[in-house]
Amino acid sequence: MRRSRLTVVGNAVALPLLLAVLWWVASADSESIYFPSLQKILGAFPETWLDDGWGSSIIVDGVPSVARLAIGFASAALIAVALGTAIGLHPRLRAFVEPILELVRAIPGPVLVPVVSLFAGIGDGMKVAVITLGALWPILLNTIDGVRGVDPVMTETARSYHLSRPRRLIALVLPAASPQIFAGMRQGLSVGIILMVISEMFAATNGLGFSVVQFQRNFALPEMWTGIIVLGTLGLLASLVLQFAETRVLRWYTGLRAADHES
Repeated sequence: MRRSRLTVVGNAVALPLLLAVLWWVASADSESIYFPSLQKILGAFPETWLDDGWGSSIIVDGVPSVARLAIGFASAALIAVALGTAIGLHPRLRAFVEPILELVRAIPGPVLVPVVSLFAGIGDGMKVAVITLGALWPILLNTIDGVRGVDPVMTETARSYHLSRPRRLIALVLPAASPQIFAGMRQGLSVGIILMVISEMFAATNGLGFSVVQFQRNFALPEMWTGIIVLGTLGLLASLVLQFAETRVLRWYTGLRAADHES
């Protein structure tokens, strides 16, 4: 088990390291001010993010961004799973809301930023709301499909044992739908990170998106690239955390698929 975890982490880190090496080699002789060498970018990293040389740092800008992403994504997951379970279990409710869901899911997430800012202002509440609304739809739609896909034989078996509705929900419906729920969460996390950056580019005073824009406006291009690297690292770490949680929760599902593959 420990070796499998190390393999998963190694596979996740191997490609970024390979791309970093290729970037280093390809940009070694670069004299472009727009695409500086990776060596120059990494040289600007300590002063930019560790020494507060540009008024930015991991604490000043990284922590608020991570907090907004965590609160927004967690809120989206809780709301989406609750609503998706209710809609998936009730065909009439699903038939009633399905046209609305199909309409809203087609709206691009960045469009939400100016709309939400009209009602929530330009503070942290707006940014969290944008992340929540954007990440909600992939999780909601996957939860609905996962609940609808529960094996009817298992449902009837649970009823024959006179399990109560809450017991069936906890012991059968949510575990059976959890693989698809986590698939939606992976999609929602990507959307949430994108909207976190975009929302911080509008009327913000801190955050990673705000810092990247400020560097670009001041023509501090190596520092701008360091911000992009920090954002990519944040996305990678968030993905690894979610993958770790998925592995723990879906251990039974992974074992079942492995057994089916061996048979």
